[in-house]
Amino acid sequence: METAQQRHLDDLCRRFRPALVAYFLRRVHDPTEAEDLAHDVFLRVAGMPLEQLRSADAYIFQVAANLLKDRARRSKVRADYAATEVAAMEGEELSAGSYDPERIEAARRTLAALVARLRELPARTREIFILYRIENLARRDIAQAYALSLSTVEKEIARATAYLMLHRERSQ
Repeated sequence: METAQQRHLDDLCRRFRPALVAYFLRRVHDPTEAEDLAHDVFLRVAGMPLEQLRSADAYIFQVAANLLKDRARRSKVRADYAATEVAAMEGEELSAGSYDPERIEAARRTLAALVARLRELPARTREIFILYRIENLARRDIAQAYALSLSTVEKEIARATAYLMLHRERSQ
């Protein structure tokens, strides 16, 4: 059964959706994103009590403007982060020196040896080590995923680390 609030929200949607989509489209230049933003406006308005919903006409475009501000803020944060990462990578490249073929070949040999040693480990030990050291999963999450105790996961990581260190020392 449709409530008065739902009827009023449907009415607002019929009246304002085309204008909202046009408003967003002029600013974001992406029809899909404009539709998503318009939908977000009505999601926020839908949470309002009926008394406020009846006077929501002016509020709708205020919500729309706020959504655009939030979007711009998020975009700026992402762009700043990306610029910082690029600058850090460029700095690393400069400080690391040129791409010396001998260094590259030595790194490839080291990596190949590491992969070979990892393959020698028991499957569960190898998987736990990779999840922890390469995928950066928390030990507690790994324990939960494998239905193991935290202590067992820590022992598997220690076993793999010790094995790799032992074989690293032998190959040098």
